[in-house]
Amino acid sequence: MAESKITTIEGSVEEVVFHSEDTGFTVLELATDEELLTVVGELVQVDIGETLKVTGQFVTHPTYGSQFKAAIVERTLPATSGAILKYLSSGAIKGIGPAIARRLVDAFGDQTLEVIEKQPRRLTEIRGISPKKAEEIEEEYKRIFGIRAVMLFLSRFRIDPAASIRVWKLWGTLATDIISENPYALCCEEIGLKFEEADAISTQLGLPMDSRCRMAGAILYVLRHNTFSGGHCCLPQNKLLRATRSLLGDEELELDSLVDELVEEKSLVSDTVEGQRFLYLPQFYQAETYVAGRLAMMEQLTMNPPEDLNKDIDALEKKLGIAYAKLQRKAIETAFFQDVLILTGGPGTGKTTTLNGIITLLEQRGFKVALAAPTGRAAKRMSEVTGREAKTIHRLLEVDFQDESGKNKFKRNQKNPLPFDAVVVDEMSMVDIQLFESLIKALRLGSKLILVGDPDQLPSVGAGNVLKDLIDSDVIAVVHLSEVFRQAAESLIVTNAHAIVSGELPDLSHKDNDFFFLPQPSSDRAMATVLSLCSVRLPKAYGCSPMWDIQVISPSRVGALGTVELNRQLQQVLNPPSPQKTEFKFGSSIFREGDKVMQIRNNYDIVWSRDDGDEGMGVFNGDIGVIEMIDRPSQSILVRYDDRMAQYVFDMADELDLAYAITVHKSQGSEFESVVMPLMGYHSKLHYRNLLYTGVTRAKKRLILLGQASTVARMVQNDKKTLRYTNLKTYLIQAAGHGEG
Repeated sequence: MAESKITTIEGSVEEVVFHSEDTGFTVLELATDEELLTVVGELVQVDIGETLKVTGQFVTHPTYGSQFKAAIVERTLPATSGAILKYLSSGAIKGIGPAIARRLVDAFGDQTLEVIEKQPRRLTEIRGISPKKAEEIEEEYKRIFGIRAVMLFLSRFRIDPAASIRVWKLWGTLATDIISENPYALCCEEIGLKFEEADAISTQLGLPMDSRCRMAGAILYVLRHNTFSGGHCCLPQNKLLRATRSLLGDEELELDSLVDELVEEKSLVSDTVEGQRFLYLPQFYQAETYVAGRLAMMEQLTMNPPEDLNKDIDALEKKLGIAYAKLQRKAIETAFFQDVLILTGGPGTGKTTTLNGIITLLEQRGFKVALAAPTGRAAKRMSEVTGREAKTIHRLLEVDFQDESGKNKFKRNQKNPLPFDAVVVDEMSMVDIQLFESLIKALRLGSKLILVGDPDQLPSVGAGNVLKDLIDSDVIAVVHLSEVFRQAAESLIVTNAHAIVSGELPDLSHKDNDFFFLPQPSSDRAMATVLSLCSVRLPKAYGCSPMWDIQVISPSRVGALGTVELNRQLQQVLNPPSPQKTEFKFGSSIFREGDKVMQIRNNYDIVWSRDDGDEGMGVFNGDIGVIEMIDRPSQSILVRYDDRMAQYVFDMADELDLAYAITVHKSQGSEFESVVMPLMGYHSKLHYRNLLYTGVTRAKKRLILLGQASTVARMVQNDKKTLRYTNLKTYLIQAAGHGEG
């Protein structure tokens, strides 16, 4: 949207066009002394007749035109009898309609609202208001206008309006007392302040540095950070307390008894596994134990495969002109006598062929089958290889909204299960424990669940290592396809991928076939080679499109060969500035017509349209497109994703990133004709085996590694990154009665 100076305007609310209870987003018409303005922003509840003072800036929406985007909103009470009558008659305060509003104003005039607030007993003087009703009106008034006091209190600490709304929705009129007593409560999942920010508020409030709330807040903060950012479902108590002491700056603090108190208060869950005490946030303990219990129950519901199944498999082989390998045939059979099946295998082992066979035979027998994947691109790829519609898991579960914590709510759940006899999930390594819990809850009793993935790929961004834990438990039926088929075996990409995952150095000497290694003496030379490969060498040699057939993948966003710098330089080479191309700057990025871009988070509200006129909603994390038009007057961006055109406004550009180069993590679930992957230096936290393996297996036809052979070798040797603290494996073993794990 268009930038303008910060302005403060005041007026009365003429109409509330839209208000979301879930997010607080509001569209209203505000009458000032000069004009009627459309105001948008995050507001708790606004009613006709209220007087608002809003601070923000004028913007231009591509569809709705000029709007005032409010960053700060101050509510002022109507001051005159006429304004008060209009406000109360609107139904803003529950229990007061037009008739009673008239009686109140006739009786109390300009003092009506002051009477409601400070002398509520006087309301009983009005015909139609009983003592009980007077109490209800008083409570409703406090509820509506309590946010003014809360936002004023929070403004002292420079907490932004969006966070203030989250605070109000969580605690209401109690917010001021809660924060004054324990500012570290603001670090909770729903509000999300950093510990350092809470510390600063605590100092302003004059609380001691050794307060119980500070120490408890630090314990919970460290655990949340490791869960939401580190992928751990839990932490060993000794590790958690060591990190907490470091955060608090006191290595001698005794915290064990405080942990016991937090467990007693149910702020933490404690469980001892194999003699070690683990601490959980409650929702992650619930997720692991629920998944374990439900899967153990499904695993026990075995059945005899249909008698004529082998005949059906034979007929399918004949129809397709193929012969299933022994393990492929076993996987198909297992899908019929087990309610849960995990199908794994590296590249070239025939997972897709096997999966298609399972789906076909299930459908032949009347099963209603749903296909899903964790990302939009993975779902698209699944659709392409199966010839059937595949959805993101979020779409399958019918995502409803996000609550204050940003956690998704789904329409499909235990009370409203999915209407399918079998659900197939691809790229299962990318699925975290909370999303998997939501999926499991939405399965109806008797439904089959088929999980497809490669446990050697990178684990999920969210908490857990679900696929690996399920396989390692030996509870769930697993068919691991290990035979590399002859055609695939001829590919150096495939053979080197299998070498890497086995801890062996890939063959870097061959420079034919589909796998190439180009030694580089420095990062500068490596960058020059990347630019040359993408703009000249690969297009000339193979007829590749630099935009769509070549994808640069890097382990990191930052650094000389990180995606930020790669994108900057690739943009200059592949889509340089031109008078014919409109561009705009957003933060440190420049977006230009013709740029290759990626959607970097799920957005279910973006409207798209196809060339045939078909319309829909939703653009997903990992979707790659090209900027077709930047329209400055309307402050809008049109991005084409294959056959869909999506419209963004400028202030949504934080959802887009240049995509000439992407991280390995962002490449998961996708395949590209040609992959260029620079590898220089060595960073143990970035350079590890399954990251290299994941990057290598993104290439369909050719892979070019460039950099230092020593970096490749050390990545192959570094197999430590996959360590995540979870107990799903143990819980599953226990739930299934297979021992104590």
